[in-house]
Amino acid sequence: MRTMHMLSSATPALAFLVSATGLATAQQSPPPPSVGYEMNIPAGGTPPPAAELKNPLKGDKAAADEGGKLFGSFNCDGCHAGGAVGAVGPSLADGRWRYGGEDGELYQTIFYGRPRGMPAFGGTLPPEAIWRLVTYIQSLQPAKDTLSTVSW
Repeated sequence: MRTMHMLSSATPALAFLVSATGLATAQQSPPPPSVGYEMNIPAGGTPPPAAELKNPLKGDKAAADEGGKLFGSFNCDGCHAGGAVGAVGPSLADGRWRYGGEDGELYQTIFYGRPRGMPAFGGTLPPEAIWRLVTYIQSLQPAKDTLSTVSW
């Protein structure tokens, strides 16, 4: 009888923990559409379906400032250093991209992560926060005519 009482009093606390930690799947947003990469070779000559993601906050100075704050809050500067100039992780301010520097490519990198170190933040950050980070990163880019290379 005592065990039954302990279980019934623990049920509301367990329900709260599941909802507060985001484990309830009803609150998760759907994944973004896939982004096509020109450098990939499609199997059988047919590329997979892909959409183009456009940054709704592109060029928004306030969104870039907020993205800079998120960059520090989520410890992005722990790998990419202050100003995103690179440390353990690559520079995000030099205009050279391994996985692409367009809107959708940056979004996908933050959302899904990348091999060998970049964590996936899609389960943690809402889409608008990811777009703010993308806007911040894009605000750091050097003038196009000063680049010696544009990709790896």
